[in-house]
Amino acid sequence: EVTITDYSKDDYQYEEVSADDEFSLQEGDEDLSEALSEALHTVQEQAEDAHILASKSVLTSEKSVSEIPEAMDDFFCNFLASLGMSRTLDCFQTEWYELVERGVFTAKDIGSVPAVYTCNQQLRAENTRLREDLDNYKRAANKAKEAFLKMQKERDFHRMHHKRVVQEKNRLICDIKRLKAHYTSYQPMLQQLTEKYQSALRQKMLTSLERDRAVRQVTDLQATLHNLQSGCAVQIPVKKASHGCESKKGLEGPTQKALREARQQKMLDAGLVNDSRKRYPKDSKLPVETQVNVRRAHAKERSPPLKYGEYKLGNTLKLHDSAVSCLASHPQKDMVVTGSDDRLWKMWALPDGDIITVGEGHTDWVSGCCFHPSGTRLVTSSGDATIRIWDLSKGECVLTFKGHAQAVWDCSWHSCGDFVASASKDSTSKIWDVNSERCRYTMRGHKDSVSSIEFLPFSNTVLTSSADKTLSLWDARTGLCVCTFYGHLHSCNHATFSLEGDVIASCDTSGVLKLWDVRQAVPILSVDTGPRSANQVAFDPSGRTVAVASSDGAVKVVQPGPGQLRSLRGHGHAEVRSVAFHHAAERLLSGAADGTVCLWT
Repeated sequence: EVTITDYSKDDYQYEEVSADDEFSLQEGDEDLSEALSEALHTVQEQAEDAHILASKSVLTSEKSVSEIPEAMDDFFCNFLASLGMSRTLDCFQTEWYELVERGVFTAKDIGSVPAVYTCNQQLRAENTRLREDLDNYKRAANKAKEAFLKMQKERDFHRMHHKRVVQEKNRLICDIKRLKAHYTSYQPMLQQLTEKYQSALRQKMLTSLERDRAVRQVTDLQATLHNLQSGCAVQIPVKKASHGCESKKGLEGPTQKALREARQQKMLDAGLVNDSRKRYPKDSKLPVETQVNVRRAHAKERSPPLKYGEYKLGNTLKLHDSAVSCLASHPQKDMVVTGSDDRLWKMWALPDGDIITVGEGHTDWVSGCCFHPSGTRLVTSSGDATIRIWDLSKGECVLTFKGHAQAVWDCSWHSCGDFVASASKDSTSKIWDVNSERCRYTMRGHKDSVSSIEFLPFSNTVLTSSADKTLSLWDARTGLCVCTFYGHLHSCNHATFSLEGDVIASCDTSGVLKLWDVRQAVPILSVDTGPRSANQVAFDPSGRTVAVASSDGAVKVVQPGPGQLRSLRGHGHAEVRSVAFHHAAERLLSGAADGTVCLWT
C-alpha cells in the first residue's frame, strides 16, 4: 500500500522565486517525468484490456449457456481428457455409444450439463484473470512508488539548490550595492578630473589662438623693420588681429598728408561728406572692395575635386538636449560651434566632440552663429531678438545688440571683422558696427520675415532670403537694395554665396534648390529635393558640391555639373536643420532636431 504524504502542511518555509531568476535543473528531471508518465500509461492500458476481456467473456458465457448447452457425453469426455484418463475415456465412449445404439436411452433423455456448473467454470476463469490483473496492478503500483520516491528526492535536491541560488543572489546584490557605493565615492573625483580636462582643453585652444596672433604680429614687425632698415618708405599693410582684411595705413609724407586734408576739407565744404564721423568717432569704415578673395586660392589648393557619393557617415555626436538649429566651422582650427533650442551654444573639437566652451546668456533659442574671421570671437542670434558678441578667450559675452522687434533668424560677420549683419522676423535686416556698438543701417524692403543673411567674402555686398519668396542683394555702405531675385514659389529658408561669389544657392519650404547667376540675376539650375522642406544650403570650398539640410531626415548632396542628387541618411527620421562644410572640405557637418550632429567624411 502506497501512502502519499500531504506536504502542503509541512513546516518548511518556502521562499518565493521570481520569474526572472534562472537556475539550472538536473538532467534526471526529464527521466523522472518520463518514467511516471510510462507507469500511468501502463496502468491505463491494463485497465482498458481488462474491461475489454471482461465484456468478451460475459458475451461468450451468455451465448454458450443460452444458445449452445453442452451435452453430457461431451462433458464427461472433456472431463476425462483433462485428467489424462485415456483408458477410462475409451471404455466410456465404447460403452456409451453401445447403449445409444441399442436404444437404451437417447440424448433427450440424458439432457445437458447443469448451467450452475458452467457458471462455476466461467467464474473460476474470471477469478484467474482478475488475479493476473491484480499482479499487474501491483507491479504498476510498485513502479509508481519508486517514481514517487525519486520525485521526492529530486524535490529535496532542487529545494536545496534553490536555497543556494537565493543565497548567491543575496550575496551578489550586496556586492552590487557595495560597488555602487564605491563608484559613488569616486564620482566627485571623476567629475573634478573631467572639469580639469575641459579646462586644459580650453586653455590649449586659447593658447593656440594667442600663439597665432603673436606669430602674425611678429611677422608684421619683421616686415616693418626690414623696410625701415632698407630706407624705403613703402606702404606696409597692418593686419588686424581679427583677420587678413587690410586697412590701408601706410607711410605718407607731409605733402601727401596736406593734400589729403585739403581734399577732405573741400568735400566737407561742398556737403558731399556728412558729419557722422564727428558725431560717432568710433564708427568703423567699410574697406574698399579690392575684389581679391584670399580664401579662394587656399580653398583650391586644399580641396581636391569631390567624387560623387564620396561622403560617408563617420561619427554621430549627441551634443544638445534640444534641436541643433545652427552650426559653424572654425576658419582655421578643427573646432565647431553649434546652437540649439536649449538656449545654449557649444564649441567642441573634431572629431570626437570634446566640449571646449559652453555659452549661456540667451533667453530663447539660438537661431544663428558665425565665427569672427580670425576665429577669436563669435556672434550669435536668438529668438529673444538680440545679437550677442562672445570673446572665446574669456568665454563670456562682451557685447549685446538690441533693436529688432521680433526674433532674429540669422547673423554674419563682415570679412574685416568690424561689422555684423542680422536678419529678423520683423522683415528687416541690420548692419551693426562692433567698434561704435550701434546700428549703422536698417535695410527695409522685404515684405515678410527675413530668413537668412550673409556677407559676400571680402566685399560690402549682403545677401538676404525672405519668406516673401525673394532673394535680395544689398550695399552695406548705404543700406540700399541693389538687386532682387524672383523665381521661388514658396518661402525661402536660406541662401548663400559660393566661394567664387558668382553663384548663389537658395532653398525653400517645398524642397526646391536653385542656383543663381549673380551677374545676370537669373536661375541657372533648379533641383527638387522635396517634398519636405529644405532648411539650409551650403557650398563646399571648391564650389562643385552643394549640401541641403532636409526635413525628411536626410542631407541631400547635389553636384550642379552632372546634376546628380544623393541622400545621406544618419539622423533617422529627425528633421535636419543645419548643414556646413569643414573649412578644408574634409568633413560635412549636419545638425538635426534630435540634438545630434553627424560627421560625414
